[in-house]
Amino acid sequence: MTTTVQDQDKQQHAGNAAIERSAAYYRLKADVEDFYYHEADLLDDRRFRDWLELLTDDISYFMPIRRNVKFGQQAARENTKRGEGISWFDEDKWTLTKRVEQILTGVHYAEEPLSRITHMVSNVQIKGARPEIGAARELDVTGRFLVYQNRVEYETYIFVGRRNNTLRLIDTAWKIARREILLEQNILLAKNLTTFF
Repeated sequence: MTTTVQDQDKQQHAGNAAIERSAAYYRLKADVEDFYYHEADLLDDRRFRDWLELLTDDISYFMPIRRNVKFGQQAARENTKRGEGISWFDEDKWTLTKRVEQILTGVHYAEEPLSRITHMVSNVQIKGARPEIGAARELDVTGRFLVYQNRVEYETYIFVGRRNNTLRLIDTAWKIARREILLEQNILLAKNLTTFF
């Protein structure tokens, strides 16, 4: 039996929600990647109000605290749960807007002067599309990030992790409806956590 390149590609990606790798998939993936690059530019250029426009009004923005747990308990106990206990972030559009307004006052203790930040995004994968890939109105997307932050003279922080997003098509533009940020740290090594992920 002869295996074609297309068959190999389908087998290689079979674990990714069984989404067929069609031309529509790759066009949509390119659109999502461009969306993320645009978002990174807005944040790195400190255009925070414009960044808020990329969020739906009902956004859920969540970063759990990661715990060290015994082997076999990772799925149940490694991450704190949304709405339960404590987390680094468990926010909505209102609280994100207030954070932006606070930074833009110019008297924010941890952001005066403003940090120099670079967001890098990679490993973008579409895990689900509703109603279907060719006419998607909502997407489940995963990816990795590296955020470099330098502030004042000598403070430098690097944040690395994963993001699980739900993107929603509103009119003709994608917006972030849900963001879960999994920071690959158990203890926060930075002095503050003012950046947006």
